[in-house]
Parts: sequence; C-alpha cells; structure tokens
Amino acid sequence: MRPAFAIALCFPLVLAGCSLSPTAAPLADAGLSIQGSVRGGQQPIVGAHVYLFAANTAGYGNASVSLMTSVLGSTTLDASGGATNGDYYVTTGAGGAFSITGDYSCTPNTQVYLYSLGGNPGSGVNSGAGMLAALGNCPSGGNFLTATPYVVVNEVSTIAAAYSFAGFATDATHVSSSGTALAQVGIQNAFANAANLEDLSTGIALATTPNGNGTAPQSEIYTLADILASCINSDGTISGPTNPTACYTLFNNAKSGGSTGTVPSDTATAAINIAHNPGANVASLFGLVTAQSPFATTLSTQPNDFTVGLQFTGGGLNDPYSVAIDGSGNAWIANNGNTSVSELSSKGVPISPSGGFTGGGLSGVFAIAVDASGNVWVPNDSFNVNTVTEFSSAGAVLSGTSGYSGGGMKSPYAVAIDGTGNVWITNIISPYSITKLSSTGTVLSGGNGYTGGNLGVPYSIAIDPSGNAWIVNRSNSAVTELSNSGAVLSGANGYSGGGLNVPYSIAIDGSGNAWIANTGGISTSNVTKLSSTGAAVSPSSGYTGGGLATGSPDAIAIDGAGNAWVGIGLSTSITELSNSGTALSPSTGFMPPGVNSSVGIAIDGSGNVWIADNSTQQMNELIGAATPVVTPLAIGVKNNTLGQQP
Repeated sequence: MRPAFAIALCFPLVLAGCSLSPTAAPLADAGLSIQGSVRGGQQPIVGAHVYLFAANTAGYGNASVSLMTSVLGSTTLDASGGATNGDYYVTTGAGGAFSITGDYSCTPNTQVYLYSLGGNPGSGVNSGAGMLAALGNCPSGGNFLTATPYVVVNEVSTIAAAYSFAGFATDATHVSSSGTALAQVGIQNAFANAANLEDLSTGIALATTPNGNGTAPQSEIYTLADILASCINSDGTISGPTNPTACYTLFNNAKSGGSTGTVPSDTATAAINIAHNPGANVASLFGLVTAQSPFATTLSTQPNDFTVGLQFTGGGLNDPYSVAIDGSGNAWIANNGNTSVSELSSKGVPISPSGGFTGGGLSGVFAIAVDASGNVWVPNDSFNVNTVTEFSSAGAVLSGTSGYSGGGMKSPYAVAIDGTGNVWITNIISPYSITKLSSTGTVLSGGNGYTGGNLGVPYSIAIDPSGNAWIVNRSNSAVTELSNSGAVLSGANGYSGGGLNVPYSIAIDGSGNAWIANTGGISTSNVTKLSSTGAAVSPSSGYTGGGLATGSPDAIAIDGAGNAWVGIGLSTSITELSNSGTALSPSTGFMPPGVNSSVGIAIDGSGNVWIADNSTQQMNELIGAATPVVTPLAIGVKNNTLGQQP
C-alpha cells in the first residue's frame, strides 16, 4: 500500500500562489522503518538517490557514516565516487516515494539524517538537487522499526536540518563531532532543534514551536526554501555570469565562506553554507524568490541577513538580564523584573515554574553563572541585601533562606566560577572589592574582600585557564587582573589601552586573551582585546564595525572557533567578530527577528546563540549561528577548553 502524500499537489501550470498547508501525517505500513517522499517545492522528484547517514563521532570534519547495508531499492551501487563516495541508497519512484526497510543499522544515540541527491523534478534530471531531513536520535534498538516515521524531504526540511546542525557540518556528507560526552549532548540537542522549525512528517514550516511557548520564523524559512527551490525545480544547468541560471546564482552566492571559498555542488551544501554565512550576498539570494516560487508565505521585503531565530517566553521570564548555559545545553536566566531565575531546555521548553525559581534571598538579580556540578549562582544586588544565592541543577535552594554573605559583599553584581569551583563576585559600591567563596559558600577572600589594582565599579568578571580573575572597571576604563589568591597582577592602575572606554562585559578565549565590550558611546562603541599578559592586541580605537555602532555593547561571549559575539543593548543588532577582530556580521550587525535589546548573550554546545532581551521580556535563540563551545564556562576553565569545541 502506498501512503498518501503529506502535502497537497498543485498542477505545474498553476504553481503561482500555491502554498503548503498542514495535514495529518500518513500512516506507514506495518514493518516499514522509514518511508516518505522527496519533493522539490510542490513537485515530486523521481529517480533521486536517498542516503541514510549518521553524524560521525570520531572528530570534527569527518565524513558522515553511511548506515545502509545493502542496495535495497536500487539496482546498482553508486560507484561514481561523487559526493557520497559509493554509499548505498534507495531510489525514489512514482510521486517521489521511497521506502527504507530494516536493511540498515545505526548505533543508539547517534544522530541520523536523510540526504537526497539528484532525480527529476519534472524539468529533467538535476544532479545538483540535494536535500536533507534530520531524523535525530537513533532509537535504543538500533533502528526505526518501532517509530515507522514518514518523512517529507523537501526544501523546508533542508533548511531546518542545515541550520540546526550547521555547527557540526562542513557539507551535506560531512556532519561530525568529537566523541566527548559534551559533544554528544551538543549534537543531539542540535538535531532535536530541527523540530522547532518544521513538521518533519508534512514538510511544513512552523510559526509556533511544538511546546507552544516559542515563535518560529515561518516566513523566513519559506523564503530560504524558495531560494533552494529556484535551483532544485530546474534541470540543474549551471551557466553564467552573463545570463546566469538559478543554480549558478545560488551556488556562487553560497560558497563555503559566503563570498569566498568552495562553490557547492548541490543545494543541501548551499543551505549549510548560507547558515554558516547568514550575512553574505543577501540581495542576490533573495532575488531568486519570485511570484512563481512554490512556497507562498515568504518575506515581503529583503531581510538584513538570513540568521534564523526563535523567541521564547514562559518559565518566569521577566526582564531577563543575563544567561548561562549548563552541561546539558539548558539556558539559565537571571530575571531582574520579578527577582527570579528561569531555566529553559535546549529546545526552549520551560523547566522552571511559571514564576521562575525563587527563594534563597534573591533580590535585584543581574548576573548568573553555572558551576562544574551544574549548580547555579546568582548575586543579590538590592540595597542592603549583599548576598549570593545558590540553586541546585533542579532549582532547589542550596544556600539557606538568606543566601551566602560576608567577604566584603556590598551590592554584589557579577559572578564567575573558577576551575576548583570557587565563586568570584564583584561588588560595585565603594569600597570596591572582589569576594571569593568556596563551592560551599565559605568566605575565602577575608573580611573585606580582595582590593587594589584600581578597582572602580567592577561590572563584569571572567576567569582565565590559570585561575586568575579579570575584572572590568566602568568608572576608570581599566581592567584589573587578580591571581587565584587575590594578588594584583595588573599593576596599581590596571591594564589600559586597546580602545578601553567604559568597559561593561568581559570574556576569555582559548588563548587566555580577554575580550571586553565597551559602552563608551554609540558612535565610539567598540571591543577591546588584551593578551593574556594584559597587552593591548586591538588598536587604540578598539575593534569596530559589524554593527557595534548601532547601540551600546552590553554583553560578550566566545564561541568554539574563538569568535566573539556581542550583544548590543538598546539595539536590534548582534555583532560577530573573528578572533583577529574582523567583523563577520554586516555593517548593521545581524538583525534576527524579535531581538530588541541584547543585554545578555551566551553560546551553547550546539552552536546556538542565546540572547537575553529585557526589552521584549523574552529569550532569543539564533539557530546554528555560532561554533559549538564547551559549557558551562566553569568546565572550560577547569579543563583549559575555554573558547573551544566540545
């Protein structure tokens, strides 16, 4: 019995204005493990080769693992040695249908995806028609026999897959990670996030995430799908530049480096490249969307960039001010509005109750940090409170009814965890000091805290791999470095230069360099980079561009490639800088929908960028925009893996 198609067909002569509409997923035949159809827009693709891959766990950049163990529906092995290197496949038949029986195996808890290549969409055989669908976690039995999923492989599923696992993908057949436990959590979360963007059984882009508390960019996903469809629904001819075909325009504007690098040979790899370079060649790519494009619900005007973002509410979110990621990929948020802590899962589902986690003396919270055990630390900045609260990974208060106190705490503001689990807290009311607590809340910094080094309104703190603390001082535009025992390492006046100008936030990269977001003024907004010895690496004006001048840089984080991500307060922009300070975001910054003021920012182990937006009272998640990084930061400090891939 052939299953009914999951999406309505439109006749070729009346494609204009036809759009997809959700329908119930068809019922799979008993005993079939994976079946579905491959479609280019509204058209079935006949004769496409459908491969079943798992992400490689032997190291980044490795080839995906082919899972089929025989030829199955195909009559010959693909011996051309092309993109799939001779791997087994099944071939789509009438209506683009395919079926993969139990003649394959996968290792439980590895991440599985489908890759379709070639076939005839009705305009002739198109060897460059590549599409993806993220199936996700291999079941414990090693196959999908009990799940019997029906999958629509189309441009929407391709965009959802390409963005969700972009942090682990080099191209369509090279999706991989290391074998560490953190990497396996990161890639599993990445694949699972595809379900926030589309319904796999129908090929429909979502407007609301399945849990109901998130908004998905449906029109943008359909726009990206139409960009791919311009090439997929053709005979694949690549000619130009005088009279360029759609495939020529797509491939030459979706190179591995955006405008530079390797030209992709198929549309699935082009989609991955767009996810890697969302600010590149936007106008040329958007120009591929026409009135005849198959997905009708698209963006009406050209976007600033093609970052794909989700917006989440719930779990007590109220004036979210900062965010930290734990080892499971969950986001912990300090809410200044209702003095609570929220926790969202890696998919944005609230874990904390509707009012957030409370108690333990919480009062006036602005900062948050997660230690290596998964416990969460929050300073209480309200007048005369002067404590810090510790929660367990389950949200239970560990620090008593009033929190930990002492050690010179006076309006404690920022917090960081060192490699031995000690907690460092900045105090922003004179006499300025740094408090150090043990992992059990015992004061280690004496009755008055650590002082000296020109501390002046110490607004942010970070720990380097040597266990030294780096503190930015707003009132004197200096950076203080303290040894793990509290000795001043940066001289009487602290470090200066490199464009330091009212510094606000600090992060440490894998080489021990300090990156500082400066809020000196919108026209002079910049980022400073200091070496591990405090020498200025950035020029006297700091690093600029990439949208920094659109507002006040309030937050900074380092991803697994060593790139710096900067949240811009009072702005709709996000800035990305390379490790050498080159702007990777457009001159206006990345402007994902829903972002209004980025006062907190963090990167997770899947390569997603989490943004605390206190203006819209929500959390934003940029899907696959960054390189995955070790989380929590305390683990990076402990294992000397700050700013590195898991």
